[in-house]
Amino acid sequence: MRTTLVLAALAMVGTVACQSKTTNDETDASASANEAKRAGNPIVEGWYADPEGIIYGDTYWVYPTYSDEYEKQVFMDAFSSKDLVNWTKHERIIDTTEVKWAEKAMWAPGVISKDDKYYLFFAANDVHEGEVGGIGVAVADQPQGPFKDLLGEPLINEIVNGAQPIDQYIFKDKDGTFYMYYGGWGHCNVVKLNEDFTGIVPFEDGELYKEVTPESYVEGPFMFIRDGKYYFMWSEGGWGGPDYSVAYAIADSPFGPFEREGKILQQDPEVATGAGHHSVLHADGDEDYYIVYHRRPLTETHHNHRVTCIDKMEFDENGKIKPVKITFEGVTADPLD
Repeated sequence: MRTTLVLAALAMVGTVACQSKTTNDETDASASANEAKRAGNPIVEGWYADPEGIIYGDTYWVYPTYSDEYEKQVFMDAFSSKDLVNWTKHERIIDTTEVKWAEKAMWAPGVISKDDKYYLFFAANDVHEGEVGGIGVAVADQPQGPFKDLLGEPLINEIVNGAQPIDQYIFKDKDGTFYMYYGGWGHCNVVKLNEDFTGIVPFEDGELYKEVTPESYVEGPFMFIRDGKYYFMWSEGGWGGPDYSVAYAIADSPFGPFEREGKILQQDPEVATGAGHHSVLHADGDEDYYIVYHRRPLTETHHNHRVTCIDKMEFDENGKIKPVKITFEGVTADPLD
């Protein structure tokens, strides 16, 4: 429907332009007005990374990591928009005063709603074997929080299958089952969440953790379904360097096997470096897909100087994801119906 409206609007603009014989100045003004309707990249000011995008009702939401030294990553902000262009900041939706076991490095929110509640999963403390930390979960009555620690301790603290418990993504399958994909250090696990997200439950074969690590996986898993296929995505390379990037696989099952198709998001020497750790925004019944990701401006070399951006993500006739062109302009306004 939005595509039809846009085409109609463009046709009207073209007709008016012919009738009024616009001058060059008027044409320039029109172009400037159209450009003003773009979000621009980054979409918000400040250092933000690992953005999780989601749609709640008629509103787009982005939940990122506050990108700074680990000891300063003790809170999270969120951003909302009705049209992908104008963004509202919601400050300190959660912090370490609420999550008592988290001391630093609150990373990579994973968000989902269920039964009129809003859940925010997060990693904390850059946990290693024998330390307290890992993946926690918080709950709120509204998307902007404030979020309250649901468990008072990590949901997953242990190192299983070599996967550091970070970068969790919550995926609702077609049958209503909620899975959580997570993992750093080159390993990815999937677990099945219980009904109230207070724990994990065994799969049919009795296992609690299934490793689903694809080729070249480093961290940052993400999953979506398109035309009945499961698109599994992840980040490759070192997060602090220029070669950070995103690759993907397509499978018939949420458990794979995930055969790597190739990279679809990476640096552009004319735009930015370190483009990775993404998520995808897509409204049901719509043709438009948007990739939400972080990148490092060309003028920055510090590993924590990362910004959050949005660009279009498109598919070819075979359902393969086309390489994404990262831009300064960002995306045009796209209100949710």
